[in-house]
Amino acid sequence: MRSLGLICTACGKEYSDGHFRCECGEPLEVVIEKKKTVKIGFNRFGILNSFSDLLPGLEDKNSLSLGEGFTPLTRLGDTDSSGMELYAKNESVNPTWSFKDRGSYLAVLDAIRRGYNHIGTVSTGNMAASVAAYGKRAGLETTILVSDSIPDEKVSPISIYGCRIIKVAGDYGQLYYNSLEAGRNSTIYFANSDVPMRVEGSKTIAFEIFLQLGERVPDFVIVPTSSGGNLRGIEKGFRELRDSGLSASIPRLIVAQATGCCPIDLAFSSRASKITRFHHPKTMAHAIENPFPPSGNAVLRILKKNDGMTVAIDEANILKAQRSLANNGLFVQPASAVAYAALSKLRGEMDLRKAIVVAVLTGSGLKYPAILKEHSSYVESTALASLEEVLKKKPTLH
Repeated sequence: MRSLGLICTACGKEYSDGHFRCECGEPLEVVIEKKKTVKIGFNRFGILNSFSDLLPGLEDKNSLSLGEGFTPLTRLGDTDSSGMELYAKNESVNPTWSFKDRGSYLAVLDAIRRGYNHIGTVSTGNMAASVAAYGKRAGLETTILVSDSIPDEKVSPISIYGCRIIKVAGDYGQLYYNSLEAGRNSTIYFANSDVPMRVEGSKTIAFEIFLQLGERVPDFVIVPTSSGGNLRGIEKGFRELRDSGLSASIPRLIVAQATGCCPIDLAFSSRASKITRFHHPKTMAHAIENPFPPSGNAVLRILKKNDGMTVAIDEANILKAQRSLANNGLFVQPASAVAYAALSKLRGEMDLRKAIVVAVLTGSGLKYPAILKEHSSYVESTALASLEEVLKKKPTLH
């Protein structure tokens, strides 16, 4: 088995396989072996083949890919007189309808490479369904740990894959760390939100954006942020493109959070070097409702180095952005709409003239259909005999 090099994102301590976090408490990332020449390009055999020069040495001997990645980069009709180019990276069309599939795929391959026959995760939504799907496809025993307060409507889309689901009472934020320790003692590979291989999956988002823009680097990338693993991956992807000589810069990264749960935004706005727990979180953007993100400190370091920023969006503007995206043909979950809603604040704080801006839409609106009751309905009724007359009238839309 080939060993992978890992390095702490904070203290720089080096590790080999078998670790998910540093002894100092901060997350690790994979060290990619430097090559004289690096090539990337879309390959019909998936992200593993398309970006092999910049990914760990994993193999998919059993064809476990579900077709993750290769998601659309959609030009939105939001270009104003300043000449800004706005794009949406639509991760909702991944196999289980969220960006999590990229990391789940690589995590499953890594678990197999390292001899595990049991995989798990801590999640109440996107990642739970993703790990359940990929774990069962790979024939691995699969366990999902959720909060005991999880609504019933969230359990069924996870249990359909036939995995084991355990409701855990207690501090949900602490469950992340306890699961890693329990996994070591129980030989379970916990593919949690920001473990190294999940970050490796997320960085393929950056590779695709770069290629879809004609080998250009956007000026800004807006990322809905919960644990921080996805933003770390996107930053790492653009950083490796630059370091390998394929590009000359890294975009400015924008963390988008909901006002009802914004620990990274609060820390960044107060110029703190570390996050603190966000008490009493409450937001419709459940997918990014993490009160104590495990990669929060790493994200703060990235923003400081990258000249990035944070934005917190209230509930009314999340709903407004979700409707605006729907008017562009994109039905996304509220957490994704947070990225689009961030634009209004960015326009007042940054010069977006002639800028290339990408908003990452992390998950499908079908993940949270209950939100539809918050939106006006456009349904009309008529008798069959009156249909032609009704069709001639101009509809009244809200």
